[in-house]
Amino acid sequence: MKKIAFMFPGQGSQHVGMGQDFHDTYEEIQALYEQANEALAKDIKQLMFSGPEEELKETENTQPALLLSSVAAYQLLQKENIQPEMVIGHSLGEYSALVAAGAISLQDALPLVATRGQLMEQAFPKGKGSMAAVLGLTEEQIKEAVQDISEDEVVDIANLNCPGQIVISGTKAGIEQATELLKEAGAKRVVELNVSGPFHSRLMKPANEKFQAYLDEIEFKDAEIPVYANVTAESVTNHDEIKDLLIKQLYSPVRFEESVKNMIDAGVDAFVEVGTGKVLCGLLRKIDRKIPTFSVQDPESLQQFLAWYKEDE
Repeated sequence: MKKIAFMFPGQGSQHVGMGQDFHDTYEEIQALYEQANEALAKDIKQLMFSGPEEELKETENTQPALLLSSVAAYQLLQKENIQPEMVIGHSLGEYSALVAAGAISLQDALPLVATRGQLMEQAFPKGKGSMAAVLGLTEEQIKEAVQDISEDEVVDIANLNCPGQIVISGTKAGIEQATELLKEAGAKRVVELNVSGPFHSRLMKPANEKFQAYLDEIEFKDAEIPVYANVTAESVTNHDEIKDLLIKQLYSPVRFEESVKNMIDAGVDAFVEVGTGKVLCGLLRKIDRKIPTFSVQDPESLQQFLAWYKEDE
């Protein structure tokens, strides 16, 4: 039997029209979207399918939209009796992974990530923070290069995505200074990301206490399958540990490359990106070209994956 890992995308994969093909094809997904509108007390479906894009890009909308689109795709895979051996999510995607692992219900997760989005927006003044992808340098080279940044600016490592792609996060002026220093240090490119704040940096710490209080109101269960945590790159199933790691995840780097390598070492045969986009499939190919990757984001890609999965049966 093939050992499959599911991976769930984070912010940056959203677009107007996301998830609509699944919604229009399957009645049970239509029911899921109605439940989501109720849980959020807003028409998230309308926003996902019709926009406006500017509103969809607001963090408090992007996060539940991506979660919903991932859980819809996950439910269709479940219907086909495809059970992952383990799961991982990239940043926000960790919440989709936890829903898939049975650690939290979708009804609780949707308002939780909307609140997470609001608190992340409020943690640092809008327009004053930034993130950038650094191509072609190692973690050590980046840390060394950014030592010379002015003391009153902040630059932290936010995502360790794949060999040669690391994301930095911090104050706008800090990222601008870092861009020059990193190019001098030999970075191929430094690309500013289209995000609304300095996520996964210490500038997110003000969101902590409020988020902790909100998390404490929600019932978490032990995960039914291992979830590879962004903060540690190790598998976790204990509900108290899961909650603790979700707090740390706000201001800690996403250790995606390390997590994927640990999952491959644990015997995964293929990775399936569940939900909107193919960003994680792209990263995975740079981590290990040999391992098969699939994305399941519409009926066509679902059928392609099912054909591969069932070919040896």
